Amino acid sequence: MAGFRFPSPGPGVPRPAAFGADPSGERMARIRRSPHFGDGVFQNPGGPARTRPSGSARDFAKIYFDREAKLRRAPRGTVPVHATTLADLARPPATGLRVTWMGHSSVLAEIDGQRVLFDPVWGERCSPFPFAGPKRLHPAPVPLAALGPVDVVVISHDHYDHLDMSTIVALAGTDTLFAVPLGVGAHLERWGVGTDRLRELDWHESTRVGGLTLTATPARHFCGRGLRSTQHTLWASWVVAGEEHRVFHSGDTGYFDGFRDIGAAHGTFDATMIQLGAYAEFWPDIHMTPEEGVRAHLDLQGGSPGGALLPIHWGTFNLAPHPWAEPGEWTKDAAEEAGQAVAFPRPGEPFEPAGELPGEAWWRAVSGPVARSWRRPRIAEGVVETSKGDLDRAGER
Repeated sequence: MAGFRFPSPGPGVPRPAAFGADPSGERMARIRRSPHFGDGVFQNPGGPARTRPSGSARDFAKIYFDREAKLRRAPRGTVPVHATTLADLARPPATGLRVTWMGHSSVLAEIDGQRVLFDPVWGERCSPFPFAGPKRLHPAPVPLAALGPVDVVVISHDHYDHLDMSTIVALAGTDTLFAVPLGVGAHLERWGVGTDRLRELDWHESTRVGGLTLTATPARHFCGRGLRSTQHTLWASWVVAGEEHRVFHSGDTGYFDGFRDIGAAHGTFDATMIQLGAYAEFWPDIHMTPEEGVRAHLDLQGGSPGGALLPIHWGTFNLAPHPWAEPGEWTKDAAEEAGQAVAFPRPGEPFEPAGELPGEAWWRAVSGPVARSWRRPRIAEGVVETSKGDLDRAGER
């Protein structure tokens, strides 16, 4: 379920390595100096956000653990993963920008001659334990070692489905740099990443990596890897700007007015990677619905359609009550209504935002029924009409 954090061990019990490390020393002093830190915790833009499921626990349990609903939250067949090869990724992008969605929020962006890897999670579970926690619904499209050199790894926040210890340990053995929100560096140092390879940023701070400028920008979410987490690690969205292209990765976030400010300061974008899965009425402040995700993209583009929207944070892990295929279908409808171009690659399928975007609704071949509850009634000549196919299988309209 979205935002789930595993309990921390009790007093005197050794802390598992996967829990990471708490900030201390000069890092903690820097956190306390942050203008976004107050009352002992990092603060969200726009005021406090509900980080625990709201509403009735009984209602939540009824929806989340219902047998039929549980079946709808997983694909009914094998997810069609694209067989990405090293040759695919070794060929320079013709337009200077290529994006490869690896599943969930993991994205490789090849931008103006450099390679940026966002929120890499190659583990089998987004969990500190190999025997519990949400398990992958499809394999990683390509082995991590087959990606080739990566110039910088960008982390949005420290939840398990965005920061995976086994993946970081593997990448620690390479020459890559790591750009992370303030405080998150403590986890990486515990896992073998040297301080000299860390770029640890507060919101609105930037760092240079080769010809790229990476800027940590606000998001509306929370942090932590255990129930007693102290909210001492920041969460962020990210802007990456090269000489010719710029991209945006939302990390996890609720919708907020700050997208307009980010777009005004850093846009427009050739591509945005927007979280629009694992949403629920129980946590509306910290994750976006597809409709909100499309709105966020438009805000980032100055209010008008532009660039390519890549939906992320869906399809790979079962983290919320909605049907597995719903983010794809809802995004498709919302984007068509807004006139916005959306890329729907299979996991591992590279595409260039300036070229032909992958648009096939590939999930329909393995999807159960999707109740199109987001459809609004249409009013024609004073008569309310409902949309045909509201309870059809995905794609049967």
